Formats: sequence, structure tokens, C-alpha cells
Amino acid sequence: MQHRVVVLALDGLLPFELGIPQRIFGRSLGTEAGGKGRDGGKLYDVVTCSVRPPGPVRTDADFSILVEHGPQALATADTVVVPASYELGPVFEEGRLTEELAAALALVRPGTRMVSICTGSYVLAAAGYLDGRPATTHWSSADHFQRTFPQVRVDPDVLFIDDGDVLTSAGVAAGIDLCLHLVRRDHGTAVANEIARRTVVPPHRDGGQAQYIHRPVPEPQFATTTGARAWALARLDRPILLRDMAEQDAMSVRTFTRRFREEVGISPGQWLTQQRVERARHLLESTDLSIDQVARDAGFGTATSLRQHLQAALGVPPTAYRRTFRASADTAPRGPRTPVQGRP
Repeated sequence: MQHRVVVLALDGLLPFELGIPQRIFGRSLGTEAGGKGRDGGKLYDVVTCSVRPPGPVRTDADFSILVEHGPQALATADTVVVPASYELGPVFEEGRLTEELAAALALVRPGTRMVSICTGSYVLAAAGYLDGRPATTHWSSADHFQRTFPQVRVDPDVLFIDDGDVLTSAGVAAGIDLCLHLVRRDHGTAVANEIARRTVVPPHRDGGQAQYIHRPVPEPQFATTTGARAWALARLDRPILLRDMAEQDAMSVRTFTRRFREEVGISPGQWLTQQRVERARHLLESTDLSIDQVARDAGFGTATSLRQHLQAALGVPPTAYRRTFRASADTAPRGPRTPVQGRP
């Protein structure tokens, strides 16, 4: 059976965010990236529901939407997605669910994957899904979110957090990043990349929310670290020193490091590791290269180093990752695969 994604539409919702799951999951076909799929059928079944019987739901725009499913749809979900709303009332103000919302969420089956986009994280936190767990939300709400839910480990700097069966994302477009991540987790990099290409968005964005937070700066800086990043991506299989990257943009190491973090949101070293992990994933999925050769071509040098980095990033060793996702390019997926546990 298809993996069912149920999107919970709450009054005051943002139409853009409501449409993200349908655009990413609803357009995910078994034929993506050359796979045979389920006779070309969709990999996910996406439905939208309300906490009330079918009917209109207010948005933050000058129109409402007609939702054709009531809360009973939540009982059929394999994944529940909660987009942001500007009318959360006591959920936002006091950190507690309304009776209506609590009754709807009580229908969710144990083990269902729970996902929030932007301030939809308030709903997951108020329902107790985030107790003692890492989570994120829009950077402008992060401080309030932490005060309201002190039991949650809030990280305001990342685009999304994957904590296994509960995932949270930052504001608006980070919901696209998270949904693509879930497709990548369920069906592999090639499928996610093809969906990103069709949607005309990057398959993976560097850095976190830090790069979008407004901070006073002195005079405009015209020099960027773009050249160094392009240079590094072309030679990931070779040793890359920080000073070599700085030289590409004619900066001192200190200036380059500061500028890089401002533009990308993470350090050059963290960025390099991310890019090498992505290269390794691609090679494991799309080639028959040995693990030793994948490690060399991705710039990790040894199979041991590759194993350590892939385990840290994805929660699985290279052989297990290849066994799960290499098959997806050659055989028809028959329902959702066992998720790969990992973090961005």
C-alpha cells in the first residue's frame, strides 16, 4: 500500500505551507529517477483534513479553503504533517491544546511519523510529541517556543531536525527542505533529486536559519565565498585545507571563516563534511564501486572514516545504506521502506 500522508489544516493556516506536502509527496512517482515504481503510480497518498467535519477552513489570506476530510483521516495516516497557523490560540499563548485539537490528535495511531512546518511545531509540543527531544521552529519564534515548552531542546539555527519518528522544520521554505529529506530518507537521493528538479528548488540547501536572520552589518561586503565552494566541490576527492579555500577568494583564513559562516550558516569544515556525505550517498546509490573506492572518491580517504561519518549523519553504515537504496533504482518499490534514521 502507498504511504499515506495526512496534512492537518487548522484555521489561520498559511496556504503556501499547506501546499508543500502535496507538491513534494503528491508528485513523487515510482518512475522518478528511472525506477520502475508501482506501474508508474504515486509513492505517497496525500490527503488534507480538518479538526472538524468536512467544510471550510480559514487561511491567513482573503480566502478560505474547502477541506473534504474530517479528523478521522488522522487515524489512517502513516505520516501526519502540521503546517503553521496564525490562529493557534491557547496552543501558542499557553502551550496547551484545545479540546477540539486534542480530540483530533488522539486519533493518531502510535508509531505514526509526526512532522511540523514552521510554527506547526507548537502543536506537536503541546501534544507532548517533543518532550525531551530536539526540535526547531521559525527563528523569530524560537525564544518564545523555548519559554513556552522548556522541556523541548530547541535549536533555532537549523533548517530542520530529524529525530526519527518526529521531525520539525523552520519557517516556510524549510518545509520544502524537510519534505525532500523525507523522500530521500524513504526512497533515496535520486528520487528526491528528481522531485527537486521538477519543483525547481535545490535538492539540499547548505547551512541553517542563521543565514536568514537579520543582523546589523557595517558597509556592504561584495566579496563572497562562492568561488571557494565551487572550487572545493570540484575536488572533494582530494585533501582540502582551510587556507586553500581562503586563497580562492583572496581572503585571510580568519576573514574567510567569518564570511563563510555568515553566508552558509556553518563552518567550512562542517560544510565540507556535508558535501562529502552527499557525494558518498550518490556513489553508493548509483555505482558498483567498492566501499574503499567510494571513501576515496568522496574525500574520506578510508572505509573506516566513511563508515564513521555516514553513521553519524544517517545512522547507518555504507553497506546498509547501499542495500536499502541501491535496489530502488532497479526494482519496484513495494510500499515505504524502513526509514533511515538520521539528522541534517
